Amino acid sequence: MSRYMDIAVNLIGSKLEQDLPQVVNDAAEVGVSPLLLIGSDLDESERCTQVCTQYPGQLYATAGVHPHHADNWNAGSSARLKGLCAQAPVVAIGECGLDFDRNYSSKDKQLAAFEAQLAIAAELQLPVLMHQRDAHLDFLKILRQYRSALPAALLHCFTGDPQQVHDYNELDLYLGVTGWVCDERRGQSLVDALPYIPGNRLVLETDSPYLLPRSMRPKPKSGRNEPKYLPYIAEYVAGILQQSPERLAQQCYTNSLRLFGLESSV
Repeated sequence: MSRYMDIAVNLIGSKLEQDLPQVVNDAAEVGVSPLLLIGSDLDESERCTQVCTQYPGQLYATAGVHPHHADNWNAGSSARLKGLCAQAPVVAIGECGLDFDRNYSSKDKQLAAFEAQLAIAAELQLPVLMHQRDAHLDFLKILRQYRSALPAALLHCFTGDPQQVHDYNELDLYLGVTGWVCDERRGQSLVDALPYIPGNRLVLETDSPYLLPRSMRPKPKSGRNEPKYLPYIAEYVAGILQQSPERLAQQCYTNSLRLFGLESSV
């Protein structure tokens, strides 16, 4: 059985949380372990670290502030984030970045919170797990200032085109691919971009409970995505890249462990 790491799971604060033990066990039964729980604000990040301690080696966490919550970044946020990063389950800072599509937080606050979190990641020598939506050029401008000081950097839930892959390759980013690639209505740009993602920088994720693969048959009655469906995404991506699913799974698993410094922990 192939092994996988789901590098982006919205387990805490979502409808998956009520079934947490089942979600973790179901994923492990199909080879999807460990799971990386994403923190979208500091309170959620703290909750993620607490849950992870109950599943050593199976669950890890990020700690950070999503651009949707950037308006809440304040004078005390840096110190609190650094404290969370000292917790053993935390392997990356994030989910941080820019989202100019919805602008739930002001652009100025998003830019400031993103830059502050990149600076902390550089100081602590932690990888970053990032979000970018409709903010490609601003995202690049800030990231270029910090990339050389970061041990590793991931743009999760990548949905862009070949030109964006080219820009991100110049910054040696890992790119996370989700079930978005399975959506014939809006995933064609990502399908076109996949061949340009270096094999040693491709990682897989569900971003569950969101982005249930549209092409999945039969669809789960719950309508929610789960980490246990990651092998389906891997097989779909392997088909596009004309690789064996086993080879692709192994490469992405190895990439994920390297990205988060987990080679000796799993």
